[in-house]
Amino acid sequence: MGNQKKKPYLSLIIFLFIGKITPDREIGRWLIDMKYSKLLLVLMMVFSWFSLVFLDKKSIKRFFPASLFMAIIVRMVNVIAKKRKWWWWYEKIHPSVSGSFPFVWGSFFVSSFWILKYTYGNFMRYIGLNLFAHSAFTYILEPYLQKFGIASLVRMKKHQLMYVFIVLAFLLYGFQMVREKAIVKKKVSLN
Repeated sequence: MGNQKKKPYLSLIIFLFIGKITPDREIGRWLIDMKYSKLLLVLMMVFSWFSLVFLDKKSIKRFFPASLFMAIIVRMVNVIAKKRKWWWWYEKIHPSVSGSFPFVWGSFFVSSFWILKYTYGNFMRYIGLNLFAHSAFTYILEPYLQKFGIASLVRMKKHQLMYVFIVLAFLLYGFQMVREKAIVKKKVSLN
């Protein structure tokens, strides 16, 4: 009770930002009890977005529509997966924000920029890099997500998840290819 009277403003500030402090809990104890999985999700999204600083503006402008398209498609796949119980997100960033948010608008969105930048125009390299990245996610990262209580596969096997990722990869490349052809056609018609 004494600590509560000494630093009520600090507890209030932390409660407003995080929503985990109750008046009878000490701040130090809360920090020890804090779930690292939520912190991991937030850091994953922040680091993904921070990596865009190293990408040139021309590439960002060129690949932004395809990356946005991919994020929207992955979000729709997550909605379908939730209804069909393909996988489940246990952790939430906020009561109204699913744990899938950092993956969709962090990792998938940003990795679409990077993968297209370094592989667009060489389809075999593109497929190879996607197979490597998606295999690493499916067979290495997914067990850790399950271990930390963030997400797990429910009615979908790992090889089925790889099929979903491959379809998404084809959609991303196809979208960028159609967009590039439309830009070239528009330039030709203007000349």
